[in-house]
Amino acid sequence: MPNSIGVPMAKLPTISFSALTLPTKGVAVILMPEDAKLPAVVKGIDKSGQLSRAISIAEFTGKHLASVNLIAPDENLDRLLLLGCGDLNNIKEEGWLRIGGKIKALCAKAARITIIAEPSPKINFTGENLAFVVMGAKLRAYDFDDYKTKDKKPPKTTSISVASNVAPAARKKWKELNGVSDGVIIARDLVNQPANVLGTVEFTRRAQKLSALGVKVEVLAEKEMKALKMDALLGVNQGSVRPPRLVVMKWDGGKVKEKPIAFVGKGVVFDTGGISIKPANSMEDMKGDMGGAAAVTGLMHALAARKAKVNVVGIIGLVENMPDGKAQRPGDIVKSMSGQTIEIINTDAEGRLVLADALWYCQRKYKPKFMINLATLTGAILVALGHHHAGLFSNNDELSENITSAGLDTAEKVWRLPLSTEYDKLIDSKNADMKNTGGRFAGSITAGQFLQRFVNDVPWAHLDVAGTVMGSPKNEYSQSWSSGFGVRLLNRLVANNYE
Repeated sequence: MPNSIGVPMAKLPTISFSALTLPTKGVAVILMPEDAKLPAVVKGIDKSGQLSRAISIAEFTGKHLASVNLIAPDENLDRLLLLGCGDLNNIKEEGWLRIGGKIKALCAKAARITIIAEPSPKINFTGENLAFVVMGAKLRAYDFDDYKTKDKKPPKTTSISVASNVAPAARKKWKELNGVSDGVIIARDLVNQPANVLGTVEFTRRAQKLSALGVKVEVLAEKEMKALKMDALLGVNQGSVRPPRLVVMKWDGGKVKEKPIAFVGKGVVFDTGGISIKPANSMEDMKGDMGGAAAVTGLMHALAARKAKVNVVGIIGLVENMPDGKAQRPGDIVKSMSGQTIEIINTDAEGRLVLADALWYCQRKYKPKFMINLATLTGAILVALGHHHAGLFSNNDELSENITSAGLDTAEKVWRLPLSTEYDKLIDSKNADMKNTGGRFAGSITAGQFLQRFVNDVPWAHLDVAGTVMGSPKNEYSQSWSSGFGVRLLNRLVANNYE
Protein backbone atom coordinates (compact mmCIF):
# COMPACT_ATOMS: atom_id res chain seq x y z
CA MET A 1 0.00 0.00 0.00
CA PRO A 2 1.19 3.58 -0.55
CA ASN A 3 2.37 5.84 2.21
CA SER A 4 -0.96 6.95 3.62
CA ILE A 5 0.27 10.19 5.12
CA GLY A 6 2.54 11.32 2.32
CA VAL A 7 1.61 13.79 -0.37
CA PRO A 8 1.99 12.58 -3.98
CA MET A 9 4.41 15.34 -4.96
CA ALA A 10 6.31 12.91 -7.19
CA LYS A 11 3.25 12.77 -9.44
CA LEU A 12 3.27 16.53 -9.96
CA PRO A 13 5.15 18.23 -12.81
CA THR A 14 8.26 20.31 -12.22
CA ILE A 15 7.78 24.05 -12.69
CA SER A 16 10.24 26.49 -14.30
CA PHE A 17 10.36 30.00 -15.76
CA SER A 18 12.45 31.33 -18.62
CA ALA A 19 12.90 34.22 -21.05
CA LEU A 20 10.43 34.62 -23.90
CA THR A 21 11.27 32.08 -26.58
CA LEU A 22 9.57 29.21 -28.37
CA PRO A 23 10.33 25.75 -27.00
CA THR A 24 11.95 23.08 -29.12
CA LYS A 25 9.93 20.18 -27.69
CA GLY A 26 6.46 19.34 -26.42
CA VAL A 27 3.42 21.57 -26.62
CA ALA A 28 3.59 25.35 -26.82
CA VAL A 29 0.56 27.02 -25.22
CA ILE A 30 0.03 30.58 -26.43
CA LEU A 31 -1.95 32.75 -24.04
CA MET A 32 -4.21 34.98 -26.15
CA PRO A 33 -6.13 37.91 -24.66
CA GLU A 34 -9.43 38.81 -26.25
CA ASP A 35 -9.12 40.08 -29.84
CA ALA A 36 -5.32 39.92 -29.68
CA LYS A 37 -3.23 39.16 -32.75
CA LEU A 38 -0.88 36.21 -33.06
CA PRO A 39 2.23 36.97 -30.97
CA ALA A 40 5.43 37.87 -32.77
CA VAL A 41 7.28 34.91 -31.28
CA VAL A 42 4.83 32.57 -33.05
CA LYS A 43 4.70 34.46 -36.32
CA GLY A 44 8.30 33.43 -36.89
CA ILE A 45 7.17 29.85 -37.56
CA ASP A 46 4.02 30.86 -39.44
CA LYS A 47 5.66 32.02 -42.64
CA SER A 48 2.94 30.48 -44.81
CA GLY A 49 0.14 32.02 -42.74
CA GLN A 50 -1.40 28.64 -41.91
CA LEU A 51 -1.83 29.47 -38.25
CA SER A 52 -3.52 32.78 -38.95
CA ARG A 53 -5.93 31.10 -41.35
CA ALA A 54 -6.70 28.34 -38.84
CA ILE A 55 -7.51 30.93 -36.19
CA SER A 56 -9.81 32.72 -38.61
CA ILE A 57 -11.59 29.53 -39.63
CA ALA A 58 -12.06 28.51 -35.98
CA GLU A 59 -13.48 31.99 -35.25
CA PHE A 60 -11.15 32.19 -32.28
CA THR A 61 -11.36 35.57 -30.54
CA GLY A 62 -9.47 34.89 -27.31
CA LYS A 63 -12.59 34.51 -25.19
CA HIS A 64 -11.81 33.21 -21.71
CA LEU A 65 -11.00 29.46 -21.83
CA ALA A 66 -11.70 29.19 -25.58
CA SER A 67 -9.06 27.13 -27.35
CA VAL A 68 -7.70 26.11 -30.73
CA ASN A 69 -5.44 23.07 -31.14
CA LEU A 70 -3.03 23.31 -34.07
CA ILE A 71 -0.40 21.11 -35.60
CA ALA A 72 2.84 22.99 -35.16
CA PRO A 73 4.55 24.13 -38.37
CA ASP A 74 7.87 23.61 -36.59
CA GLU A 75 8.76 19.94 -36.77
CA ASN A 76 10.40 20.05 -33.34
CA LEU A 77 7.15 20.93 -31.60
CA ASP A 78 4.31 18.45 -31.12
CA ARG A 79 1.60 21.09 -31.45
CA LEU A 80 0.46 24.60 -30.62
CA LEU A 81 -2.45 25.34 -28.34
CA LEU A 82 -4.02 28.80 -28.40
CA LEU A 83 -5.88 29.50 -25.18
CA GLY A 84 -8.09 32.52 -24.64
CA CYS A 85 -7.59 34.67 -21.56
CA GLY A 86 -10.49 37.04 -22.16
CA ASP A 87 -10.29 40.66 -21.02
CA LEU A 88 -7.13 40.99 -18.93
CA ASN A 89 -8.59 44.00 -17.12
CA ASN A 90 -11.45 41.96 -15.71
CA ILE A 91 -9.92 38.56 -15.02
CA LYS A 92 -9.37 37.79 -11.33
CA GLU A 93 -7.36 35.19 -9.44
CA GLU A 94 -9.69 32.29 -10.07
CA GLY A 95 -9.83 33.16 -13.76
CA TRP A 96 -6.07 32.61 -13.99
CA LEU A 97 -6.34 29.38 -11.98
CA ARG A 98 -8.96 28.15 -14.41
CA ILE A 99 -6.69 28.98 -17.35
CA GLY A 100 -3.91 26.91 -15.79
CA GLY A 101 -6.24 24.01 -15.09
CA LYS A 102 -7.60 24.16 -18.63
CA ILE A 103 -4.07 24.03 -20.04
CA LYS A 104 -3.27 20.92 -18.01
CA ALA A 105 -6.52 19.26 -19.08
CA LEU A 106 -6.02 20.00 -22.80
CA CYS A 107 -2.39 18.88 -22.64
CA ALA A 108 -2.94 15.83 -20.44
CA LYS A 109 -0.89 13.56 -22.69
CA ALA A 110 1.96 16.00 -23.22
CA ALA A 111 5.20 15.31 -21.38
CA ARG A 112 6.40 18.89 -21.67
CA ILE A 113 4.24 22.02 -21.65
CA THR A 114 5.56 25.52 -22.30
CA ILE A 115 3.25 28.46 -21.66
CA ILE A 116 4.03 31.48 -23.84
CA ALA A 117 2.95 34.88 -22.53
CA GLU A 118 4.12 37.62 -24.88
CA PRO A 119 3.18 41.21 -24.07
CA SER A 120 2.36 43.97 -26.51
CA PRO A 121 1.46 47.65 -26.13
CA LYS A 122 -2.12 46.58 -25.34
CA ILE A 123 -1.33 43.37 -23.44
CA ASN A 124 0.17 43.34 -19.97
CA PHE A 125 0.75 39.94 -18.40
CA THR A 126 2.09 40.22 -14.86
CA GLY A 127 4.27 37.82 -12.93
CA GLU A 128 1.42 37.31 -10.47
CA ASN A 129 -1.00 36.40 -13.28
CA LEU A 130 1.35 33.77 -14.65
CA ALA A 131 2.15 32.33 -11.22
CA PHE A 132 -1.58 31.76 -10.69
CA VAL A 133 -1.76 30.05 -14.12
CA VAL A 134 0.95 27.64 -13.02
CA MET A 135 -0.82 27.10 -9.71
CA GLY A 136 -4.00 26.16 -11.55
CA ALA A 137 -2.10 23.67 -13.69
CA LYS A 138 -0.43 22.12 -10.66
CA LEU A 139 -3.70 21.79 -8.75
CA ARG A 140 -5.31 20.17 -11.79
CA ALA A 141 -2.44 17.68 -11.94
CA TYR A 142 -3.36 16.25 -8.52
CA ASP A 143 -5.05 12.87 -8.88
CA PHE A 144 -5.92 10.56 -6.01
CA ASP A 145 -5.28 7.07 -7.37
CA ASP A 146 -3.03 5.67 -4.64
CA TYR A 147 -5.06 2.51 -4.23
CA LYS A 148 -5.69 1.57 -7.84
CA THR A 149 -3.91 -1.55 -9.05
CA LYS A 150 -5.58 -1.71 -12.46
CA ASP A 151 -5.77 0.94 -15.16
CA LYS A 152 -3.34 3.04 -13.18
CA LYS A 153 -1.32 5.16 -15.57
CA PRO A 154 1.79 7.15 -14.73
CA PRO A 155 1.44 10.94 -15.00
CA LYS A 156 2.15 12.11 -18.55
CA THR A 157 3.23 15.67 -17.89
CA THR A 158 6.67 15.87 -16.30
CA SER A 159 7.36 19.58 -16.72
CA ILE A 160 5.53 22.89 -17.10
CA SER A 161 7.48 26.01 -17.96
CA VAL A 162 6.52 29.64 -18.49
CA ALA A 163 8.31 31.67 -21.16
CA SER A 164 7.77 35.39 -20.73
CA ASN A 165 9.56 38.70 -20.33
CA VAL A 166 8.10 38.84 -16.80
CA ALA A 167 9.55 35.42 -15.90
CA PRO A 168 11.62 36.80 -12.96
CA ALA A 169 8.51 38.33 -11.36
CA ALA A 170 6.53 35.15 -12.00
CA ARG A 171 9.29 33.04 -10.46
CA LYS A 172 9.32 35.25 -7.36
CA LYS A 173 5.54 35.02 -6.92
CA TRP A 174 5.65 31.28 -7.51
CA LYS A 175 7.98 30.84 -4.53
CA GLU A 176 5.03 31.98 -2.42
CA LEU A 177 2.26 30.20 -4.31
CA ASN A 178 4.12 26.91 -4.58
CA GLY A 179 3.87 26.40 -0.83
CA VAL A 180 0.22 27.43 -0.86
CA SER A 181 -0.57 24.95 -3.64
CA ASP A 182 1.22 22.23 -1.65
CA GLY A 183 -0.97 23.14 1.32
CA VAL A 184 -4.11 22.70 -0.79
CA ILE A 185 -2.87 19.32 -2.03
CA ILE A 186 -2.05 18.21 1.51
CA ALA A 187 -5.59 19.08 2.61
CA ARG A 188 -7.07 17.26 -0.39
CA ASP A 189 -4.98 14.18 0.19
CA LEU A 190 -5.78 13.94 3.89
CA VAL A 191 -9.52 14.08 3.20
CA ASN A 192 -9.30 11.60 0.33
CA GLN A 193 -7.46 8.95 2.35
CA PRO A 194 -9.59 6.01 3.54
CA ALA A 195 -10.33 5.92 7.25
CA ASN A 196 -8.82 2.45 7.74
CA VAL A 197 -5.47 3.95 6.70
CA LEU A 198 -5.66 7.48 8.08
CA GLY A 199 -6.66 7.36 11.72
CA THR A 200 -5.91 9.70 14.60
CA VAL A 201 -2.33 8.51 15.04
CA GLU A 202 -1.55 8.59 11.32
CA PHE A 203 -3.01 12.08 10.99
CA THR A 204 -0.86 13.18 13.91
CA ARG A 205 2.26 11.88 12.18
CA ARG A 206 1.35 13.86 9.08
CA ALA A 207 1.03 17.04 11.13
CA GLN A 208 4.36 16.34 12.82
CA LYS A 209 6.05 16.43 9.41
CA LEU A 210 5.48 20.19 9.42
CA SER A 211 8.40 20.45 11.83
CA ALA A 212 10.65 20.22 8.75
CA LEU A 213 9.38 23.70 7.80
CA GLY A 214 10.02 25.14 11.25
CA VAL A 215 6.55 24.53 12.69
CA LYS A 216 6.62 23.56 16.37
CA VAL A 217 4.30 20.60 16.89
CA GLU A 218 3.00 19.48 20.28
CA VAL A 219 0.76 16.45 20.75
CA LEU A 220 -1.61 15.94 23.66
CA ALA A 221 -2.59 12.31 24.23
CA GLU A 222 -5.56 11.00 26.20
CA LYS A 223 -3.73 11.24 29.53
CA GLU A 224 -2.97 14.93 29.07
CA MET A 225 -6.49 15.69 27.89
CA LYS A 226 -7.99 13.90 30.88
CA ALA A 227 -5.82 16.02 33.15
CA LEU A 228 -7.20 19.10 31.39
CA LYS A 229 -10.75 17.75 31.85
CA MET A 230 -11.54 17.70 28.12
CA ASP A 231 -14.45 15.33 28.66
CA ALA A 232 -16.51 16.76 25.78
CA LEU A 233 -13.83 15.82 23.24
CA LEU A 234 -12.94 12.55 24.97
CA GLY A 235 -16.59 11.50 25.13
CA VAL A 236 -16.80 11.46 21.34
CA ASN A 237 -13.83 9.08 21.08
CA GLN A 238 -14.63 6.67 23.90
CA GLY A 239 -16.29 4.15 21.57
CA SER A 240 -13.21 3.86 19.34
CA VAL A 241 -10.14 1.68 19.78
CA ARG A 242 -8.11 4.48 18.23
CA PRO A 243 -6.66 6.95 20.73
CA PRO A 244 -7.69 10.62 20.66
CA ARG A 245 -5.16 13.33 19.95
CA LEU A 246 -5.04 17.10 20.22
CA VAL A 247 -2.30 18.46 17.94
CA VAL A 248 -0.97 21.99 18.36
CA MET A 249 1.05 23.49 15.49
CA LYS A 250 2.86 26.80 16.08
CA TRP A 251 4.45 29.04 13.46
CA ASP A 252 6.38 31.96 14.96
CA GLY A 253 6.97 34.21 11.96
CA GLY A 254 5.91 37.49 13.56
CA LYS A 255 7.27 39.71 16.29
CA VAL A 256 8.43 38.17 19.54
CA LYS A 257 5.67 38.09 22.18
CA GLU A 258 3.07 39.34 19.69
CA LYS A 259 -0.24 37.58 20.23
CA PRO A 260 -0.88 34.82 17.69
CA ILE A 261 -3.85 34.32 15.44
CA ALA A 262 -5.46 30.90 15.78
CA PHE A 263 -7.13 28.31 13.57
CA VAL A 264 -8.94 25.31 15.03
CA GLY A 265 -10.08 22.27 13.04
CA LYS A 266 -12.54 19.47 13.65
CA GLY A 267 -10.78 16.18 12.97
CA VAL A 268 -13.26 13.30 13.17
CA VAL A 269 -11.33 10.74 11.13
CA PHE A 270 -14.53 8.74 10.68
CA ASP A 271 -18.03 9.50 11.87
CA THR A 272 -20.54 6.67 12.10
CA GLY A 273 -22.82 8.90 14.13
CA GLY A 274 -22.08 6.79 17.19
CA ILE A 275 -25.08 5.27 18.96
CA SER A 276 -27.26 7.67 16.94
CA ILE A 277 -25.93 5.86 13.92
CA LYS A 278 -26.15 7.40 10.47
CA PRO A 279 -28.03 5.78 7.58
CA ALA A 280 -25.82 3.46 5.53
CA ASN A 281 -26.31 5.47 2.33
CA SER A 282 -23.19 7.59 1.68
CA MET A 283 -21.71 6.89 5.11
CA GLU A 284 -18.43 6.20 3.32
CA ASP A 285 -18.15 9.94 2.79
CA MET A 286 -17.63 10.35 6.52
CA LYS A 287 -13.95 9.60 6.01
CA GLY A 288 -13.94 13.31 5.14
CA ASP A 289 -15.34 14.49 8.47
CA MET A 290 -11.85 15.65 9.35
CA GLY A 291 -11.91 18.23 6.53
CA GLY A 292 -11.61 21.14 8.95
CA ALA A 293 -8.48 19.65 10.53
CA ALA A 294 -7.11 18.90 7.05
CA ALA A 295 -7.58 22.53 6.03
CA VAL A 296 -5.82 23.80 9.17
CA THR A 297 -2.92 21.43 8.55
CA GLY A 298 -2.67 22.50 4.91
CA LEU A 299 -2.87 26.14 5.95
CA MET A 300 -0.04 25.74 8.46
CA HIS A 301 2.06 24.20 5.70
CA ALA A 302 1.24 27.10 3.37
CA LEU A 303 2.11 29.78 5.94
CA ALA A 304 5.34 28.11 7.00
CA ALA A 305 6.42 27.32 3.44
CA ARG A 306 6.11 30.95 2.38
CA LYS A 307 7.53 32.14 5.72
CA ALA A 308 4.55 34.26 6.62
CA LYS A 309 5.42 37.17 8.90
CA VAL A 310 2.85 36.35 11.55
CA ASN A 311 2.53 34.23 14.69
CA VAL A 312 -0.01 31.44 14.18
CA VAL A 313 -1.40 28.61 16.26
CA GLY A 314 -3.17 25.73 14.52
CA ILE A 315 -5.05 23.23 16.70
CA ILE A 316 -6.77 20.06 15.51
CA GLY A 317 -8.86 17.71 17.64
CA LEU A 318 -8.55 14.17 16.29
CA VAL A 319 -11.11 11.54 17.28
CA GLU A 320 -13.20 8.74 15.81
CA ASN A 321 -16.94 8.41 16.51
CA MET A 322 -17.84 4.73 16.77
CA PRO A 323 -20.83 2.80 18.26
CA ASP A 324 -18.92 0.53 20.64
CA GLY A 325 -20.12 -0.83 23.98
CA LYS A 326 -18.14 1.96 25.61
CA ALA A 327 -19.56 4.70 23.38
CA GLN A 328 -21.42 7.61 24.92
CA ARG A 329 -25.21 7.44 24.80
CA PRO A 330 -28.02 9.88 24.13
CA GLY A 331 -28.96 11.24 27.52
CA ASP A 332 -25.42 11.21 28.89
CA ILE A 333 -24.16 14.44 30.46
CA VAL A 334 -20.51 15.43 30.11
CA LYS A 335 -18.53 18.31 31.56
CA SER A 336 -16.40 20.29 29.13
CA MET A 337 -12.99 21.77 29.91
CA SER A 338 -14.77 25.10 30.47
CA GLY A 339 -16.75 23.58 33.34
CA GLN A 340 -20.02 23.87 31.41
CA THR A 341 -22.10 20.71 31.25
CA ILE A 342 -23.58 19.29 28.06
CA GLU A 343 -26.47 16.88 27.66
CA ILE A 344 -25.94 14.53 24.73
CA ILE A 345 -29.18 14.46 22.77
CA ASN A 346 -27.69 13.04 19.58
CA THR A 347 -24.27 11.40 19.41
CA ASP A 348 -24.04 12.40 15.74
CA ALA A 349 -23.72 16.05 16.82
CA GLU A 350 -20.17 15.23 17.87
CA GLY A 351 -18.01 17.77 16.06
CA ARG A 352 -19.15 20.65 18.25
CA LEU A 353 -18.10 18.65 21.34
CA VAL A 354 -14.59 18.29 19.93
CA LEU A 355 -14.42 21.97 19.07
CA ALA A 356 -15.82 23.05 22.45
CA ASP A 357 -12.76 21.80 24.28
CA ALA A 358 -10.32 22.71 21.52
CA LEU A 359 -11.57 26.31 21.36
CA TRP A 360 -11.56 26.67 25.13
CA TYR A 361 -8.02 25.30 25.34
CA CYS A 362 -6.89 27.61 22.55
CA GLN A 363 -8.22 30.83 24.01
CA ARG A 364 -7.13 30.02 27.56
CA LYS A 365 -3.57 28.91 26.74
CA TYR A 366 -2.62 31.12 23.78
CA LYS A 367 -4.80 34.22 24.25
CA PRO A 368 -5.01 34.79 20.47
CA LYS A 369 -6.03 37.96 18.67
CA PHE A 370 -8.83 35.93 17.14
CA MET A 371 -9.86 32.33 16.51
CA ILE A 372 -11.34 30.79 13.38
CA ASN A 373 -12.59 27.23 13.48
CA LEU A 374 -13.34 25.09 10.45
CA ALA A 375 -15.60 22.06 10.58
CA THR A 376 -17.73 19.81 8.41
CA LEU A 377 -20.29 20.44 11.11
CA THR A 378 -23.84 20.18 9.79
CA GLY A 379 -25.84 18.77 6.91
CA ALA A 380 -28.12 21.75 7.42
CA ILE A 381 -25.50 24.04 5.87
CA LEU A 382 -25.84 22.08 2.61
CA VAL A 383 -29.58 22.67 2.67
CA ALA A 384 -29.00 26.38 3.17
CA LEU A 385 -26.01 27.06 0.89
CA GLY A 386 -25.35 23.97 -1.21
CA HIS A 387 -21.76 23.44 -2.34
CA HIS A 388 -20.81 26.97 -3.42
CA HIS A 389 -20.45 28.84 -0.11
CA ALA A 390 -19.23 27.90 3.34
CA GLY A 391 -21.36 29.10 6.22
CA LEU A 392 -19.82 31.90 8.27
CA PHE A 393 -20.86 32.61 11.87
CA SER A 394 -19.07 35.17 13.99
CA ASN A 395 -19.15 37.42 17.03
CA ASN A 396 -17.03 40.06 15.28
CA ASP A 397 -17.98 42.17 12.27
CA GLU A 398 -14.44 43.18 11.28
CA LEU A 399 -13.22 39.59 11.26
CA SER A 400 -16.28 38.53 9.25
CA GLU A 401 -15.71 41.25 6.68
CA ASN A 402 -12.06 40.26 6.30
CA ILE A 403 -12.96 36.61 5.77
CA THR A 404 -15.68 37.52 3.28
CA SER A 405 -13.26 39.74 1.34
CA ALA A 406 -10.62 36.99 1.21
CA GLY A 407 -13.30 34.63 -0.05
CA LEU A 408 -14.16 36.95 -2.90
CA ASP A 409 -10.47 37.29 -3.78
CA THR A 410 -9.90 33.53 -3.93
CA ALA A 411 -13.38 32.35 -5.01
CA GLU A 412 -13.50 30.24 -1.83
CA LYS A 413 -16.67 32.04 -0.87
CA VAL A 414 -18.45 32.33 2.46
CA TRP A 415 -21.90 33.58 3.43
CA ARG A 416 -22.58 35.01 6.85
CA LEU A 417 -25.54 33.63 8.78
CA PRO A 418 -26.98 35.02 12.00
CA LEU A 419 -26.21 34.36 15.63
CA SER A 420 -28.56 35.75 18.26
CA THR A 421 -29.82 34.98 21.73
CA GLU A 422 -33.21 33.87 20.40
CA TYR A 423 -31.58 30.71 19.07
CA ASP A 424 -30.01 29.93 22.45
CA LYS A 425 -33.36 28.72 23.70
CA LEU A 426 -33.18 25.83 21.25
CA ILE A 427 -30.08 24.40 22.93
CA ASP A 428 -31.03 25.10 26.55
CA SER A 429 -31.35 21.87 28.53
CA LYS A 430 -33.51 21.08 31.56
CA ASN A 431 -30.83 18.67 32.79
CA ALA A 432 -27.55 20.47 32.01
CA ASP A 433 -26.18 23.84 30.95
CA MET A 434 -26.94 23.05 27.31
CA LYS A 435 -27.86 20.34 24.80
CA ASN A 436 -25.59 19.36 21.96
CA THR A 437 -28.31 19.82 19.37
CA GLY A 438 -31.30 22.10 19.01
CA GLY A 439 -33.37 19.90 16.73
CA ARG A 440 -34.28 20.18 13.08
CA PHE A 441 -34.80 23.90 12.64
CA ALA A 442 -31.85 26.32 12.27
CA GLY A 443 -29.45 23.42 12.72
CA SER A 444 -26.36 25.23 11.48
CA ILE A 445 -27.17 28.31 13.56
CA THR A 446 -27.71 26.40 16.81
CA ALA A 447 -24.38 24.66 16.21
CA GLY A 448 -22.79 28.10 15.97
CA GLN A 449 -24.61 29.25 19.11
CA PHE A 450 -23.24 26.19 20.89
CA LEU A 451 -19.64 26.94 19.87
CA GLN A 452 -19.96 30.59 20.82
CA ARG A 453 -20.34 29.51 24.46
CA PHE A 454 -16.71 28.36 24.47
CA VAL A 455 -14.89 31.42 23.11
CA ASN A 456 -15.57 34.04 25.82
CA ASP A 457 -14.89 37.53 24.41
CA VAL A 458 -12.23 36.49 21.90
CA PRO A 459 -13.07 37.61 18.33
CA TRP A 460 -14.13 34.36 16.69
CA ALA A 461 -15.53 32.95 13.47
CA HIS A 462 -16.92 29.52 12.71
CA LEU A 463 -16.79 28.20 9.15
CA ASP A 464 -19.14 25.32 8.42
CA VAL A 465 -17.45 23.74 5.41
CA ALA A 466 -19.54 20.57 5.07
CA GLY A 467 -20.62 21.56 1.55
CA THR A 468 -17.31 22.90 0.26
CA VAL A 469 -14.59 20.57 1.59
CA MET A 470 -15.86 17.35 0.02
CA GLY A 471 -18.13 16.50 -2.87
CA SER A 472 -18.06 20.09 -4.12
CA PRO A 473 -18.43 20.78 -7.86
CA LYS A 474 -15.41 20.03 -10.01
CA ASN A 475 -13.79 22.80 -12.00
CA GLU A 476 -10.78 23.41 -14.22
CA TYR A 477 -8.26 23.32 -11.38
CA SER A 478 -9.88 20.70 -9.15
CA GLN A 479 -11.10 17.29 -10.24
CA SER A 480 -10.74 15.84 -6.75
CA TRP A 481 -13.59 14.71 -4.50
CA SER A 482 -11.83 16.70 -1.82
CA SER A 483 -11.31 20.33 -2.83
CA GLY A 484 -8.82 21.52 -0.21
CA PHE A 485 -11.22 24.38 0.56
CA GLY A 486 -10.05 26.82 3.20
CA VAL A 487 -6.31 26.81 2.60
CA ARG A 488 -6.27 29.53 -0.07
CA LEU A 489 -9.06 31.44 1.67
CA LEU A 490 -7.32 31.69 5.04
CA ASN A 491 -3.86 32.17 3.57
CA ARG A 492 -5.26 35.21 1.75
CA LEU A 493 -6.98 36.40 4.93
CA VAL A 494 -3.62 36.36 6.70
CA ALA A 495 -1.73 37.98 3.81
CA ASN A 496 -4.30 40.74 3.36
CA ASN A 497 -4.71 41.73 6.99
CA TYR A 498 -2.35 40.28 9.55
CA GLU A 499 1.26 40.32 8.29
